[in-house]
Amino acid sequence: MTLFAPLYERILVWSRHPHAERYLALMSFSESSFFPIPVDVMLAPMCLAAQERWVRLATIATVFSVLGGLLGYAIGFGMFEVIEPWLRESHYWAAYETSRRWFDDYGIWVVFVAGFSPIPYKVFTIAAGVAVLNLPGFFIASLVGRAARFFLVAGLVKAGGERFETSLKRHVERIGWALVAVSVVVIAWLMMRGQ
Repeated sequence: MTLFAPLYERILVWSRHPHAERYLALMSFSESSFFPIPVDVMLAPMCLAAQERWVRLATIATVFSVLGGLLGYAIGFGMFEVIEPWLRESHYWAAYETSRRWFDDYGIWVVFVAGFSPIPYKVFTIAAGVAVLNLPGFFIASLVGRAARFFLVAGLVKAGGERFETSLKRHVERIGWALVAVSVVVIAWLMMRGQ
């Protein structure tokens, strides 16, 4: 079943749109508090389409992701009772419970790891608000973690250039299905640990 190649081609078209930077900013902001699709899905093709702007694009993704993380923190801090029923019924509940335990054990370092890694950052931003994590520490850890991730992605795409694009086009289906498989395994593992 071919699913990811057409999606990749569509994202390449979006990444060349005159308002692509605005879309990247909006996606980066919303992904940090509620949107389920990772920013890298748009950032990488945009860096391929405009390799000379890779630093600017990584900066946009970082700044708006951190601002979205602050919104996630505010949601957790002030509106958790409103979203808790939805969160309990979603596949994010186990990840939320795990993040709360990790905050107790590791504190602010969890935000840095969540910001850098492919685990759902939005869950950790909301949990940080519920836990009333130190806000300046949350901000700094988010900024460092998100910048490290987005500059790494953008820099790798820039360094790989045309070879990277050719290789990605050839293997996009395998990569896409592998990411789906890894996501399912991680979510299942988190759900089993949460029980």
